[in-house]
Amino acid sequence: MTSITVQRDVLLLPLQSVSGVVERRHTLPILSNVLLEIQGDQLTLTATDLELQVASRTETAAGSGDHATTVSARKLQDILRALPDGAAIALDLQDKRLQIKAGKSKFSLQTLPAQDFPRLAPSGNATAVLELGQRDLKQLLALVQYAMAQQDIRYYLNGLLMSLSPAGLTVVATDGHRLALATLPLEIDVPKVEVILPRKAVLELVKLLGEGDAKTRIEVRDNQVAFIFGSIEFVTKVVDGRFPDYQKVIPTGYRKHFVLDRQTLQQSLQRAAILSNEKFRGVRWVLTENSLRIVSSNTEQEEAEEELEIPYNDEPLDVGFNVTYLLDVLANVSSAQVECSLGDANSSMLLTLPDNAQFQYVVMPMRI
Repeated sequence: MTSITVQRDVLLLPLQSVSGVVERRHTLPILSNVLLEIQGDQLTLTATDLELQVASRTETAAGSGDHATTVSARKLQDILRALPDGAAIALDLQDKRLQIKAGKSKFSLQTLPAQDFPRLAPSGNATAVLELGQRDLKQLLALVQYAMAQQDIRYYLNGLLMSLSPAGLTVVATDGHRLALATLPLEIDVPKVEVILPRKAVLELVKLLGEGDAKTRIEVRDNQVAFIFGSIEFVTKVVDGRFPDYQKVIPTGYRKHFVLDRQTLQQSLQRAAILSNEKFRGVRWVLTENSLRIVSSNTEQEEAEEELEIPYNDEPLDVGFNVTYLLDVLANVSSAQVECSLGDANSSMLLTLPDNAQFQYVVMPMRI
């Protein structure tokens, strides 16, 4: 029998860190479980879905011996959340059961053997290693992650391209209708290497990374990437596929440019979106001298129109865009202003940030 005593939050916080990986409905029951490993005064919690594995370590009050088991992640988390803050929790493992005691509360959970838990084994030596601040990585991923595809038949789009080179770290996401690219310039001694991170891994990583300057170690392995930060080791398989040549998608040579306030544009688009067609979500941008009119309509013949004053002296233009794609980028950048560059009514728009030359967002036009 193994028993440990631990404060509620000391157990709950690492459990919350790993439980986002756990699949609710899975053919393998053990994948609904979290692996608890006790070694001396250290407790490690690990969760996996066979593609992604997250482990979080925490120190506990002295226990008795080393032991490991697996228990339902959801049930354990629900129990801990329901207990009072600061509660002292005793965990007792006996006869395929985990007993949890806190004050006058007692719970008994079914366990499955730790040796049956499928771990992601490290795949070969790291081909590239990089260290950078957690906040820098979090902000970089947040600039592009919303542009990843969801359940696209082109499976390599259901993720994010991470490109390492001596010049820095570039991340790119596209769903075929829009593309977001951001670069963090660094002078680093790494070979040029590109991998596609799965969508779920990117979303979980953005959630877990902190806002401080504490370092994240990135290790690119044969068919995995590991991110090690704080008490967390985050390992994901990479998507086996060829990402599109994103450089070809980014337009060059556009003559129509204007800069406008990000928040003003965002609020105008949010209002226009209310009366856009619910299925196609289209809005028209009608450009004339010093004016941008944003026009939307729906199948009930309802219409919305917003007019913004802009510094524009080029030829008139009438072009349509999916308003969701525009709102996505405006919600995920923090710059005060954005710059829009346009070609003709059949050309994509390039949105950039005057205060960040390392970011580009391309959105395809749509017929309205």
